[in-house]
Amino acid sequence: MPDRLLAVFPAYRDNPYLNLMLLAPRARGWNVLESLRLEQLEQHLGRLGTGDVFHMHWTSPIVQRHDDDLDEAQARLDRFRAAVDAARTRGARLVWTIHNVLPHDARHLELELDLNRYLAGAADVVHVMNRDTPAAVSSYYELDPATVVHLPHPSYQGVYPDSVSREEARASLGLTDLDHAVLAFGQMRPYKGIDVLVEAVRRTKPSERPVLLLAGRTTSDDRDEIDRLLGDDVRAVREHDQVEDIDVQRWFRAADTAVFLYRRVLNSGVLHLAASFGVPSVLPDEPHLRAEFGDEAWVRWFNAGDAAESLRVALAVPAPGVAEAAEFSRRLAPFALSRRYAELLDAVQR
Repeated sequence: MPDRLLAVFPAYRDNPYLNLMLLAPRARGWNVLESLRLEQLEQHLGRLGTGDVFHMHWTSPIVQRHDDDLDEAQARLDRFRAAVDAARTRGARLVWTIHNVLPHDARHLELELDLNRYLAGAADVVHVMNRDTPAAVSSYYELDPATVVHLPHPSYQGVYPDSVSREEARASLGLTDLDHAVLAFGQMRPYKGIDVLVEAVRRTKPSERPVLLLAGRTTSDDRDEIDRLLGDDVRAVREHDQVEDIDVQRWFRAADTAVFLYRRVLNSGVLHLAASFGVPSVLPDEPHLRAEFGDEAWVRWFNAGDAAESLRVALAVPAPGVAEAAEFSRRLAPFALSRRYAELLDAVQR
């Protein structure tokens, strides 16, 4: 079927998840229209008709722009709904992927809820990567079970360079065989709970030789806060800038454990990145995370209600599951997941 249009918003060109998932649809002849701005999205939606699909991903660009006041944000929401409704009237289908329960640090919460409720009601398919998503979002909006499709996040197996050995990686970061390297990777932002991780490591016995690995883009204010948290008694190796693809392997190959201190995060590409490098991980014991990863031997848990102490205990146990993490990653190989996504698009546009 030639000339099938797939409008994707927001289409971050440097987002590996989107690039991986779009491989098979492009190979099957979908003409992908990518946009980052509402104005361009309106143009793309105006081209859609029967047999075409609009795939909505992250919602924050609609009503959470930092330069919008409430009236401007409302106007943008109205424009978005009008453009989507017009495309659907012409026969286009709507797919919505729920990446987060709510955007991090949402400014216009009520408008965000209006947008999410609109998408939940209008979508032909609601794509969830975490099977417990309907329960996780239920206090904010309801999902029609008939529209929900579970398609897990792909791994990054074979996506990033992987030519550095563990020994080389650890040496490059100044680590010895005796050090226990605990990695937090990705943007260093308040909602990721770096303060809890630092406190947990501070409580760890010095004989266990804990070393924090902190790698990811950080604002100057947050870096100052991390400096204050670390003080003079917590050993850390840090990179407060975007980690280049070639260097991702160094941080994960050097790590003994990756820690994820999510307070509201529903899905995580970085968790799948850790699995792709065979790194056991520690997650908060939240119902939606248990639902997706509870049977995985490479995942350990800490109690968010007593986070620092519970995390200290989890880190004191030797990290199990290196082989299981790698096997998990192979099960979710990127192109296999991309083919399943292409099959979903083929089904929804019929």
